[in-house]
Amino acid sequence: MRIVLTGGGTGGHIYPAVAIGRQAQEESGAELLYIGTTQGLESRIVPKLGIPFEAVEITGFKRKLSLDNVKTVVRFLRGVKKAKRLLREFKPDAVVGTGGYVCGPVVYAAAKLGIPTLIHEQNVIPGLTNQFLARYVDTVAVSFPESEQHFKRAKRTVYAGNPCATNVMRADADKGRASLGLTDVKQIVLVFGGSRGARAINEAMLAMAPQLNQLPGVHFVFVPGESYYDNAMTRMEQLPAYRSGQLHVVPYLHNMPDVLAASSLVVCRAGASTIAEMTALGIPSILIPSPNVTNNHQEANARSIVEAGAGRMLLERELSGDSLFDTVKELLENERLLATTGQAAAQLGMPSAAVTIVSELQRLRQSRKYRR
Repeated sequence: MRIVLTGGGTGGHIYPAVAIGRQAQEESGAELLYIGTTQGLESRIVPKLGIPFEAVEITGFKRKLSLDNVKTVVRFLRGVKKAKRLLREFKPDAVVGTGGYVCGPVVYAAAKLGIPTLIHEQNVIPGLTNQFLARYVDTVAVSFPESEQHFKRAKRTVYAGNPCATNVMRADADKGRASLGLTDVKQIVLVFGGSRGARAINEAMLAMAPQLNQLPGVHFVFVPGESYYDNAMTRMEQLPAYRSGQLHVVPYLHNMPDVLAASSLVVCRAGASTIAEMTALGIPSILIPSPNVTNNHQEANARSIVEAGAGRMLLERELSGDSLFDTVKELLENERLLATTGQAAAQLGMPSAAVTIVSELQRLRQSRKYRR
């Protein structure tokens, strides 16, 4: 099977696409081609993963009337033309888009060529590109059941979950503990704000750090992000919790899935892929949605978790050292509450998401009379 993957701009679009591709390779030795942009993170991430990469040039639409949108339409048409050329050369059995504006010309071109197409939406509230493409593709796969109402014009909608959940099921909690030298620690609280860190979460963690001695036996792993690390260390080094070894501070975790699997509670943003990984592992969470994202979709993601009883949410305007500490303490000091929250998270987990999507691609391939 030959599959074109497309999606870009952020890791939230790139890693689900890669997870789908890896699953297809594992199942059938699929040949992959990734089409992105030279400006997006995909141009750096994908080649390092050993996946062939090609680029088209496209920018996103402005949400207000603008002359730039006229230029974007021209770039879109040029992108469609180049995408058609790349697709004819590669001759894929299916094209998968995971969001970001680069998906627009690539998936649209594939649909017009009669190639089986599938888009995956990670968030509760879909992005503009996926909303546009939904009327052209064969299948829309969603991570949250609440998303289906936004795709009423789609030919077929499949509740699959997030493909990143499939990858995290290979995580090893013992390796995660060992990598941090925490093999004898009963409870680990992991605090992070994404690969680049989040100032609001970092400040709240720094503010609550003097209170950590009220939770004996609990170890905190704090990942402020590489750009914030030096400042965080300067402020943490003199604190009793750091000097006693109760607090572990690292700029970045290269084995995040293993450490995640070892955690009893996670404090983080409400990105779709992170939520998918935590629910697949059945880990309770305290979610702090980023207010600086399109359509405020992280808050919608977090509310879905809260309504299911799988975690707590603190909005940035509510966030402080005291509010974060009180929420952490509430969950950790009530073993029954922590357990039921974790069970609710596990019930939401879709660890076979990538498997489901690859099965859908196989179905599309068999049901469509597309000649490569």
